[in-house]
Amino acid sequence: MVVEVQKQVCDGYLLKWLFTAGLAWLEFNQEKVNQMNVFPVPDGDTGTNMVLTMRKANDLVATMDEMHVGIVSEQIARGALRGARGNSGVILSQLWRGFASALRGHEVFDAELLAHACRQGVEAGYKAVMDPVEGTMLTVARQATEALEAYVEDHDDLRGALDTLLAAAQKSLNRTPEMLTVLKKAGVLDSGGQGLVFLLEGMARMVHGENVPMGEQAPQGNGEQPQSWEQALAPDDEQGYGYDVQFLMHGESMEVDAVRLAIDAMGWSTLVVGDEALIKVHVHVHDPGEPISYAVRVASWIDDVVVENMQAQYEEYVAGRANSQGAEPTSSQQVDGIAVITVASGSGLQKLFAEGLRAAYVITGGQTMNPSTDDFLHAIENLDNDQIILVPNNRNIVLAAQQAASMARGRRVRVVPTTSVPQGISALLAYIDAHDAGEDMTAVVDAMGEAMRHVITGEVTRATRSAHIDSLDVEQGQTIGLLNGSLVAAGDTLTEVVVSLLRRANASEMDLITLYYGEDQDASAAAALAAHLADIFPNQHVETVYGGQPLYPYLISVE
Repeated sequence: MVVEVQKQVCDGYLLKWLFTAGLAWLEFNQEKVNQMNVFPVPDGDTGTNMVLTMRKANDLVATMDEMHVGIVSEQIARGALRGARGNSGVILSQLWRGFASALRGHEVFDAELLAHACRQGVEAGYKAVMDPVEGTMLTVARQATEALEAYVEDHDDLRGALDTLLAAAQKSLNRTPEMLTVLKKAGVLDSGGQGLVFLLEGMARMVHGENVPMGEQAPQGNGEQPQSWEQALAPDDEQGYGYDVQFLMHGESMEVDAVRLAIDAMGWSTLVVGDEALIKVHVHVHDPGEPISYAVRVASWIDDVVVENMQAQYEEYVAGRANSQGAEPTSSQQVDGIAVITVASGSGLQKLFAEGLRAAYVITGGQTMNPSTDDFLHAIENLDNDQIILVPNNRNIVLAAQQAASMARGRRVRVVPTTSVPQGISALLAYIDAHDAGEDMTAVVDAMGEAMRHVITGEVTRATRSAHIDSLDVEQGQTIGLLNGSLVAAGDTLTEVVVSLLRRANASEMDLITLYYGEDQDASAAAALAAHLADIFPNQHVETVYGGQPLYPYLISVE
């Protein structure tokens, strides 16, 4: 039985529980979000970035003993802003920032104020992105808010408002491939939008008394779990989370209400819908054989049987938390004048940026490990320089760098929006020339921006799944090549993919090809590949540099 929500307003205590339930459900499903990459590359991290962003916010509010919803929401926004990782995390933090700004000064919110806060969040999210693209999590947030605004014109119950928000978000998410061609070609939904849906679903599950595996994330302090949501936590007996059981019942003259009552008596999170000929059953139980045996007795036959071990899933997700921590800043040195903070993964690249290219601070990170806004702020605070340039070297880190620049106090901070390591190297070379020539901050940034635009970036890795994108068929495990972020080559060997990628880059018309080889390649293999490329591209100079980066055997710069 689900106890009806009696309160038609939400205070700070209830908001903490809603927020924590959303985080817990998002974290429980983060790998599903991570796997929704447009390209089959091994660095899907949207789910991880959103979880780490939310977890930073949770750190600030979990122990708060505060009923004032405006104060709690402000702390959520503050934590999310500093913890934001990746584009999805930054956008999520902006949604919370706008949400909190609408609740400032309010002790509670009702359905109407919730809609207003969501609208403020959407507006802040869109402003955070220079060129917003429809078919992303921004679209999901906007369309869900529009549905909520329509709902509250005639209704004032919070549970109905949250249900409306979730249903509209899911509907919008399902339409993202129709709005964004690259999603349709890849056969996936928008990953950020999916993360947002999981967040809202976690909140709704708590309200409806469904299983939300919170564990140690549950809020502390005097704000106890709302009695009206007392079934929202997982069963507290020693049997754990049990099994998720689903199946279809086929027959004649079946009684849906009778089946629903019988199934509900066996477990929790029950959903039984259909008619006398076909009934869909979903239930969480400790003994999956019980509902299945019942269905076999009542129906003529059953099919589409699915049994998932939720306890095993939960234990797997708990074990994975220790491995999903974010990037840590590393390697700093004091420099005179204008300082550069950059990002790199791999000992070779970190050494190159710090020693060869005179970066004042190198943050460990990149693919799969996007630094947070707080990581950039920490690096800024550890330098004495008044003028600092941030060089992110990854398209999924640019927004976090820009957010950090806007939050830095007492410093002049600019961002050169490099989206790859080769771009960053070229930008740092220009920095050295302009800095040593005594140029001012604006001239140095302009020189770095100009230099990065003349670099073509290649990336070679292995496909994490089979895919058909444009005219390219990719099999899981094949070597693939990306050119300036777009998938252009696939093959069975590193050599053939590198050659194909360079031909697509018109390398024969360029001057220099640089191979940055990763942690799973040795110097002799890289040298052999360089010699082979020198035969194919005799008029170009081919160099090899140890990068030590994970996941990508080669990063390639063509200039």
